[in-house]
Amino acid sequence: VQLQASGGGLVQAGDSLRLSCATSEGTLSNWNMGWFRQAPGKGRWFVAAIDDGGVLTIYSDSVQGRFTVSRDNGKNMVYLQMNSLKPEDTATYFCAAVPVWRYAKVSSKYQHWGQGALVTVSS
Repeated sequence: VQLQASGGGLVQAGDSLRLSCATSEGTLSNWNMGWFRQAPGKGRWFVAAIDDGGVLTIYSDSVQGRFTVSRDNGKNMVYLQMNSLKPEDTATYFCAAVPVWRYAKVSSKYQHWGQGALVTVSS
C-alpha cells in the first residue's frame, strides 16, 4: 500500500489538530495501522496504533489521554486526533502499516510507511 499522511501544521500549545492517513493504492482494512513521530535530530518513536478492525488501540505514555487513533475502513482512512498539544509534540508524524498486531509498537516490523506530516507546536 502507498500511504500519505496529511493535516500537519503550525499550532499553539493547547490547540488540537487531526492527522489523516490515506492510501492511493491498495486497501487499509487488511492492516493494523500505527503512527510514529520523529523530532528534529531524534529517532522515530511510536505514538499510537489501531488494529485492522478498529477495535484495539494502544498509545505511548506521552500521548495517552490526549491523542486518539481511529479509522474508517469504508473510506480507507486512518486518523490521529491530537488534543492539548504541547511544544514537545513537535515532530514529523508518519503513518505506517504492520501485519501483526503484537508488533504494533515495533517500527522495524512495519512494512509500509507514508511520507510524514510536520506538526509544529509553539509555546
